[in-house]
Amino acid sequence: MSLAGKTLFITGASRGIGLAIALKAARGRANIAIAAKTDQPHPKLEGTIHTAAGEIEKAGGKALPLICDIRDEAQVAKAIDQCAKTFGGIDIVVNNASAIQLTKTPDTDMRRFDLMQQVNARATFMVSKYAIPYLAKSANPHILMLSPPLDMQEKWFAPALAYAMAKYGMSLVVLGLAGELRERGIAVNALWPRTTIATAAIRNIVGGEKMMAMSRTPEILADAACRIFEKPAKTFSGNFLIDDTFLAAEGVTDFDRYRADPSQPLALDFFVPDSMPSPKGVSLKSKI
Repeated sequence: MSLAGKTLFITGASRGIGLAIALKAARGRANIAIAAKTDQPHPKLEGTIHTAAGEIEKAGGKALPLICDIRDEAQVAKAIDQCAKTFGGIDIVVNNASAIQLTKTPDTDMRRFDLMQQVNARATFMVSKYAIPYLAKSANPHILMLSPPLDMQEKWFAPALAYAMAKYGMSLVVLGLAGELRERGIAVNALWPRTTIATAAIRNIVGGEKMMAMSRTPEILADAACRIFEKPAKTFSGNFLIDDTFLAAEGVTDFDRYRADPSQPLALDFFVPDSMPSPKGVSLKSKI
């Protein structure tokens, strides 16, 4: 199925993974609503909804930059409605926006705890909720969460409990909505990277330039996401997918092109289940 003329509503699409997905879809001539807070340039973060819109238009898509704090119910409802009115409907929702802080419980400020719950779990639920009436009218509707498989092990929660709770909250929305919306033909899936992804969060919070070099680029998630959107919604739902495993099953064999720095080994991301090993022939070791 082609993405030409399809409309995507993507949260946090002004940079990083969200923008990469938007650009991939734009090259397929899709319409993209960019729902994010960054209206003016940020001193530490690249990109705004306006620069993202320019890149999307240049790539061949149509863009609608929307100032939207996804914690605010009125703003979310307005943004969803504006997207549908501008493009004549909504076919795909990507819940990409996320807040992260990797701290132990005693070191976690409750305001930051609340922020992660609001941006990750609550906003994912709320954006999906308001999009359902429009998705129900689409020929092939999809909701995609950038969230991990539900692998309930102590080792994932103990290092950064507040963040783990918030990310797994997004995945619980996948589990519930997949069952709730199956009869309505709306697919709900989760996509998660095997390795760290070279984004501002990795540079500024997780591990600086060294970890950036040990990461894959956002394009691996963009390629995987757009292949998911091409799947028939009525039969492809409720899946918790790891990017390279899914792409390998789709026939992709060259994963080295996604490396930020081939001379460095790849760093495993959080929350990747032991039961989901790398595809056959795909190594995380350095290539040089």
